[in-house]
Amino acid sequence: MTRFIVSDTPIAGVKVVERTLISDHRGGLSRLFCAEELAAAGWDKPVMQINHAHTKSSGAIRGMHFQHAPHAEMKLVSCVRGRIWDVAVDLRAGSATFMQWFAQELSASNRLAMLIPQGVAHGFQALEGDCEILYLHSSCYQPDAEDGINPFDPALAINWPVEMTDISEKDHSRAFVDQSFTGITP
Repeated sequence: MTRFIVSDTPIAGVKVVERTLISDHRGGLSRLFCAEELAAAGWDKPVMQINHAHTKSSGAIRGMHFQHAPHAEMKLVSCVRGRIWDVAVDLRAGSATFMQWFAQELSASNRLAMLIPQGVAHGFQALEGDCEILYLHSSCYQPDAEDGINPFDPALAINWPVEMTDISEKDHSRAFVDQSFTGITP
């Protein structure tokens, strides 16, 4: 029995993963990760780090983050409390969808996750207060490899669904992409 329904998105490698629910009168269970089953979706690395994030206010934005090679990472992002609008931006040099974005609402109730491949920036906006997100990472956080793009960059034109209420100074002050940016090599 498969525990996941995996759907493609317009961006190669970015997948929407639906966790199937097994339930009875006691409640329910859904699997968050299975290396064997998710290998078919493109997860081909070990889970090296798991992070839990809490976002207090509706409208808060976190992102758009990625790590440079050799610490480039895949992420599997799940919202386990509340609702978020999860966004992936293709930054891979030579990609047919370079600089395009895809977004999906993730929530505790819809049991959806996003698989974000290497070379794709990730961020989200909380659609309600007190959201909790679990991130599975294929690489450990490396401060020297950390980078990001400005979530309000007009070159991306991300259509954030609600008014922004909060953002870190670091994310807000990231530079806009200029025409010389040809992408990253994951």
